[in-house]
Amino acid sequence: MLSALFRRPTTDAEPTGPAATSAVTEGPPVLDARGAADPAAWAAEHRRALRDLVAEHGAVTVRGLDLRTPEDVVPVLHRLADPATEREAFAPRDTYAEGLYSSSVWPPNQPMCMHHELSYTTRCPGLLLFACLRAPEEGGATALADSSAVLADLPTDVTERFARQGWLLTRSYNDEIGATLHQSFGTDDHAAIDTYCRDHGIDRSWQPDGSLHTRQHRNAVVGHPLSGRPCWFNQIAFLNEWTLAPEVREFLVEEYGSDNLPFNTRYGNGDPVSPDTVDRINEAYEAHTVRRPWHAGELMLVDNIATAHSREAYEGTRDVVVGMGDPVSPARSLRLATDTGRAAA
Repeated sequence: MLSALFRRPTTDAEPTGPAATSAVTEGPPVLDARGAADPAAWAAEHRRALRDLVAEHGAVTVRGLDLRTPEDVVPVLHRLADPATEREAFAPRDTYAEGLYSSSVWPPNQPMCMHHELSYTTRCPGLLLFACLRAPEEGGATALADSSAVLADLPTDVTERFARQGWLLTRSYNDEIGATLHQSFGTDDHAAIDTYCRDHGIDRSWQPDGSLHTRQHRNAVVGHPLSGRPCWFNQIAFLNEWTLAPEVREFLVEEYGSDNLPFNTRYGNGDPVSPDTVDRINEAYEAHTVRRPWHAGELMLVDNIATAHSREAYEGTRDVVVGMGDPVSPARSLRLATDTGRAAA
């Protein structure tokens, strides 16, 4: 029975290690798979229940599968989703198998702010699978935030303008900061990259030194493909210059110029996003953030449209692999007129 899978807080004993459940007090459900001899077979048996919980809660954590290597995770991903190939990566990562990757290369002492994976693409993963192979000594949680709750909590002037205009992502590809052309597009061939950009609504400009500048317009608010709920689905704050640590932004501006940053975001009409607006977006995320420390062997499934995720700063060695599956095209924008959008929210 499904009820047998749920973790239940203990009331008469102290936590005894990774299997303890007393700290599970909020956020998505946590299931117990201890004793499962074959993680892939367990995932296949409980696939429907897991997917139902993700649809209802936006995410679910499974403890006790004892996942230790990427090879352990591959069959679990294939039992739970149709693997999706990453394109337009913003940071380097290793590829272990179709749809399974290392975490993005990102400084351990810098948090990776709330975002939805590949929300700037025309076709993104609908389901994310995170598996912790080795937990860090401190920090490093993959925190979550309900995108509909974030949308409802944001100031009306912010959401209405972004819902009306959408948002722009500008990128300057180089071999020093962020993902290379090959890491993003799977090729270095200019003609193939041009074809990809044309097919995916990306304006491009090749520079004399061979670098590539791109600009793409996307919706900031979309309807969830299953529930229809309006979701704040974008990376406006995460990829904006004002989310960077001041010293990092200062270095990048000095190195590349304010118009050629590795990535930046704007309003859909091209206007810059103010530091105050970026702060308000990040504050709304923080108000709805749920964070739990990783334990080695854990699995977490996340609805990529309904739930934003982040990676917190950490100390020690952290090995969390990321599976991407069930690609969707979140192209439907929701205008937040008082008689439609706010009622739906």
